[in-house]
Amino acid sequence: MSDLQREVSELESKSATAARLFDIRRIIGGLFVVYGVIVTIAGINPSDADLEKAQDVNINLWTGLAMLALGLFFLVWLKLRPIAPPTPDEAGAQDENA
Repeated sequence: MSDLQREVSELESKSATAARLFDIRRIIGGLFVVYGVIVTIAGINPSDADLEKAQDVNINLWTGLAMLALGLFFLVWLKLRPIAPPTPDEAGAQDENA
């Protein structure tokens, strides 16, 4: 019986790890941070033609900073409010209802 309990607890920990790994906030936040860094770098030294197209607004810089801020918001949100794995009682009740 102890082997069965050990296997169940191992599977529960793996399930919780997978749920945290594939949390949508991590994916969205990571993508926004990466793209925000790229666009911000592109906006650091704009050409005169780029500024003229955007009516003298450095749109790459401002958009990159906004994307970076949004991505960091998602990652901080993930850190402050992690997903709690379902308890065995909740998981059993969901399986019975399905």
